[in-house]
Amino acid sequence: MDENLTPYERLGGELALRKLVDRFYDLMDSFPEARDIRALHPADLTSSRDKLFMFLSGWLGGPSLYIERYGHPRLRARHLPFTIDAAARDAWMLCMERALGELNLDTMLRQQLMQALQQTADHMRNQ
Repeated sequence: MDENLTPYERLGGELALRKLVDRFYDLMDSFPEARDIRALHPADLTSSRDKLFMFLSGWLGGPSLYIERYGHPRLRARHLPFTIDAAARDAWMLCMERALGELNLDTMLRQQLMQALQQTADHMRNQ
């Protein structure tokens, strides 16, 4: 593993990230455990998919697509209108963990991503 590569590059770049995001939302759409967080999203997930893809691109060290289009992510502020409790966090993480698990990632990268995503998801809680 080349330690000079960004997590974005180690993940597989744009195509792998798009695959991750699409699978994440497919799982959110189908898991009964994710019903409540799915209800917080619009019926058409196209915009949600695009925004998460753009955000994760920059967050992982790739192109700063979200910032270029929308400015600073202000994640917590953007999520304040929604009730996000431990159950919502856990449902979000369940979908992300399963989606990441379906990618062919080395164990260390997967663990690093899960830890960082867990911290970020926990920071979004407002209940």
